Amino acid sequence: MSNIVMKVLLIEDDENECAIYKNIIETKNNIKLVAITNSSNEAIKYVNDYKPDGIILDLELNNGEGSGFEFIEKLKKQNINKIPKIVVTTNIYSDSVYNFLHKNKIDFIFYKNQASYSNENVLNTLLLLNEYEVPNKVVVNMFNENEGENDKLSDLINKELDLIGVSTHLKGRKYLHDAIYFVTKNDESSEKISVIQYLVAKYKRSNSTISRAMQNAILHAWRISSLEDLSALYTARINYETGVPTPTEFIYYYSDKIKKIL
Repeated sequence: MSNIVMKVLLIEDDENECAIYKNIIETKNNIKLVAITNSSNEAIKYVNDYKPDGIILDLELNNGEGSGFEFIEKLKKQNINKIPKIVVTTNIYSDSVYNFLHKNKIDFIFYKNQASYSNENVLNTLLLLNEYEVPNKVVVNMFNENEGENDKLSDLINKELDLIGVSTHLKGRKYLHDAIYFVTKNDESSEKISVIQYLVAKYKRSNSTISRAMQNAILHAWRISSLEDLSALYTARINYETGVPTPTEFIYYYSDKIKKIL
């Protein structure tokens, strides 16, 4: 666990949401709320004044000034050394919104109307994203240790993924394979580099793209496989609200399972 305190800017127009975030943050020692605003213009000022590590951005700002869209466009024009990690929260679910956020390299999107949405999850995601920064030379040094495709470990991982129905044609399959491989081989490296750091550096894709691909691959398996098979093959506890494991849960479950076989 890192001892670094993450500085966070909250851009939100709902007073109740702001109060919830403040109350949660007061219980944490690894995150600091530097400012709250419901104005896209004021938010840009705070970015320059406080240099936050992360931003929680409400996309609509119906009761504020401007919008999250405006803030993102203005942020691109700022001359800052390090772009903060940005987690967007929104009630809008559409291809055009998704494409805009993806194009502008937003790190993560939370849809407020989903059952799994919570302020705690938003903050925890932002904290995780803050841990993903790592020097490229560290990542490069890891590749040679984790690219084995024909050894016993790789074969075991592929067998488990086949059994549970993670199809080979899905992009997330490759990410899940490499993530399980990495975690199984590099427990002692966890303080230097996380699994998502490794995948981001290896495949040159954004955090959100890789995470989404892995989640989609898991969802696919849970849709096509019978409940009886899933219960027998995946014995870890699953969040009852979502009904499927998160990529992190899935990766560490199979890493632990495979270690017992090796």
